[in-house]
Amino acid sequence: MNDSFPRFDTGRSRAVSACRAGLAALLVALPLAGFAPLAHADRADKDKPLNIEADNMTYDDLKQITIFTGHVVATKGTIVIKADRVEVRQDPQGYQYATGTSSGGNLSYFRQKREGLDEYIEGTAIRIDYDGRQDLTTLTTNATVRRLQGLSTLLDQVHGSVITYDGQTDFYTAKAGKDVAGPGNPTGRVRAMLSPRNAGATPPSGGGATLAPSTTIQGAPNQ
Repeated sequence: MNDSFPRFDTGRSRAVSACRAGLAALLVALPLAGFAPLAHADRADKDKPLNIEADNMTYDDLKQITIFTGHVVATKGTIVIKADRVEVRQDPQGYQYATGTSSGGNLSYFRQKREGLDEYIEGTAIRIDYDGRQDLTTLTTNATVRRLQGLSTLLDQVHGSVITYDGQTDFYTAKAGKDVAGPGNPTGRVRAMLSPRNAGATPPSGGGATLAPSTTIQGAPNQ
């Protein structure tokens, strides 16, 4: 991939193409999703152009950095980043890097589809960094990551100070921090809600079984 930086539309900023659980007090590492390691984020995302809409744009040719401000929406394949400000740079190999930040009580937003599944990973934080070379997303300060079935059914959720999501391996880590401290969680420990892996299984057909108490314990482990 070797996407170029955006061309400028004179007179206005608009769509711009291409530039682009408490589980532990210290660190939690979880394979994502109920949690199936064989399904990955959409690998085609890395090779898609980066498209951005914003109220304003500035380009620093010396630093090779483009800065977008005001209701910024960045898309790259199935990846969506929304923030007050998004800074984009590109390395000599053509890999793109984006940093979204928000302020004034707003949170930046991230979403990416999982490959081969009707599932999405979405998250919010003050700052969101996307590394196009590694397909790695880091959410920093008051970070929350969710696994959704479709775009509406919540399956899993993790809340922490810093959360990293690896789109190539569907693996993330979460760190505790004082920024997520509050009543009932004074030290800001990582907190997670994980659904059972069979949560969405289709119920078996036919009538229900009749249950009766057993008079013996079968299959008890050896003491």
